[in-house]
Amino acid sequence: MHFDDGRLPAEYQRYLAAKTGLVVLLALLLALALVVAVSLGAAHIPLATVARALLGLETTRQVETIVWNIRLPQALASVVAGAGLAAAGAAMQSILRNPLGSPFTLGISHAAALGAALAVMVLGGGVMTSSSVGAVQITSPWLTTAAAFVCSLIAAAVIVAVARLRSASPEVMILTGVALGAFCTAATMFLQFFADDVQLAAMVFWTFGDTARASWRELAVLAAATLVACAYFVASSWHYNAIDAGDETARGLGVRVERVRMAGMLVASALTAAIISCLGIIGFVGLVVPHMVRRLIGADHRFLLPASILAGGLLLLVADTVARLLLAPHVLPVSVLTAFLGAPVFLVLILRGGRR
Repeated sequence: MHFDDGRLPAEYQRYLAAKTGLVVLLALLLALALVVAVSLGAAHIPLATVARALLGLETTRQVETIVWNIRLPQALASVVAGAGLAAAGAAMQSILRNPLGSPFTLGISHAAALGAALAVMVLGGGVMTSSSVGAVQITSPWLTTAAAFVCSLIAAAVIVAVARLRSASPEVMILTGVALGAFCTAATMFLQFFADDVQLAAMVFWTFGDTARASWRELAVLAAATLVACAYFVASSWHYNAIDAGDETARGLGVRVERVRMAGMLVASALTAAIISCLGIIGFVGLVVPHMVRRLIGADHRFLLPASILAGGLLLLVADTVARLLLAPHVLPVSVLTAFLGAPVFLVLILRGGRR
């Protein structure tokens, strides 16, 4: 094979340009969707007015209040949470070499929600209030996040232990995740049985993942956790490409597979804990988005991870906007819409796996 005619490098440059173009297109769509999402609602605000308000040029106090205090935090929370869940799902699918891997299907989301519920109900991390943010306010966000992190870390450790067994198959890991999810659900029901009225209301509130409860304080926590985790995942993209070729191949290329696998699960668990502790359970985003993006951009994690991050933010932002408008003036929690979207895709993946 000859390399001096420049043909292969040119093809590779076109390959890079095509993948990069798709990532840039997703970024532009996300920016456009963010402005549209802020403009839509019970009080419609023209796009030009939204743009002026975001640039600080709008002088109407009512518009500034709607944009900066109500809609923009919710829209940004949707983007950040969707990006984080999608990145965690893409990393888990590679780390475990399991197409059904995600924080939701592997029980990590349920474990994080259980930890957050323990902080709210047992450790006094949440109170019932009536405000524009929501009915439950987290008085100790770091305590809630720490409790969610510990529970999700335990679930992740169980998954990794099962994955290290030589006889473990993807089906075994999924069943392990189902068992963990069932256990966490049972523990949540146990807490509900002994809860008083306020705690029970808070517990039910936690089962509905909703970005409307995010204020600027929660958004800061989410943004910090997502930024650090996504940067780590993107920096580890070459290791994930090697692991996709098989553990023995990755070891032959100098990758410390077990260390990469444990670190990836640890970061994904921490990110999931932060999102769940602030917003509640939002399922199937980490499962659906990486598969959708993989069909468009391929399995190269150098492009799959950035594209999944952008597509995850775009998907959850669009779903949250539709949820706000679908039953207006009533607001539907975004987790309901993601469940309706994710459940059919989950079944399709199972059926395709069975045929293979």
